[in-house]
Amino acid sequence: MHAWGFVKPWILSGHRLTLEIRPEKRSDAQNRRLWAMLRDISQQVDWYGQKLTDEEWKDVFTASLKKQKAVPGLDGGFVICGQRTSKMTKAEMAELQTLMEAFGAERGVNFKAMEGWDD
Repeated sequence: MHAWGFVKPWILSGHRLTLEIRPEKRSDAQNRRLWAMLRDISQQVDWYGQKLTDEEWKDVFTASLKKQKAVPGLDGGFVICGQRTSKMTKAEMAELQTLMEAFGAERGVNFKAMEGWDD
């Protein structure tokens, strides 16, 4: 009914519209919490003898959550065929952050940046 109330005047005035129904995307609060968690992990965890950046950790967690594949790169190394977190729904983002919390708990990560977050 809310959507109809919004589109009815447009349709009656002759406009053509497209309506997309999809799950709600991640919230700004979830996005801020994600980057705070990634910062804590990148500062506190060595991954096979390496320090990863926040962005690299995001790729690692996203690939794990989505069970994505890695393919050989053009000039060596590997490329993760991943999903962008900006396309995730609220539920997917919550699942990703739960995965990160479990990972952090196993490795003694102090999520100091998470205090007060509950979205």
